[in-house]
Amino acid sequence: MSNAKSHGVVHVRPMSQAEFDAWQWSAIQHYASEVAHARRITLDLAQQIAEQSHQRLLPVGMETPGVHLVVGEDRNGETVGVLWLGPNPDGVGPAWVYNIEVIEPRRGEGWGRLLMGEAERIAREDGHSEIGLNVFGSNAVARGLYESLGYTAQSIQMCKLLST
Repeated sequence: MSNAKSHGVVHVRPMSQAEFDAWQWSAIQHYASEVAHARRITLDLAQQIAEQSHQRLLPVGMETPGVHLVVGEDRNGETVGVLWLGPNPDGVGPAWVYNIEVIEPRRGEGWGRLLMGEAERIAREDGHSEIGLNVFGSNAVARGLYESLGYTAQSIQMCKLLST
């Protein structure tokens, strides 16, 4: 098995339309699952929220201005993950990492760190001096990665379940 730390290079290329179609369906399902868990809502409602979010953020799919949807590959050309970077969801502010995912069998090899480096490189090329993202509180692995890369909390949303 290839180890990202041993060669330190991830190659990124734009997603093909077929990859985008498969990725978008999967990304919506995954996001819906995370939203349902975090907000304690039904999966059906979370699915609607996820679909609306993708429609709002990717109104013309891969052709949405300012959006970068890339596939990360190892030096053998094997897919290791995907990255979705684009303009801030508020319309102003830092570039935004909407999604970064390393495929299951390649996790723990350093690919997430390398893909985040590519996100930062792309954001700088687009003229941004800052980059941001959201992470679910329950995702300790991702939070640890982002903190190790110098990301700091700008706001923290908290919730408490009230007994009836």
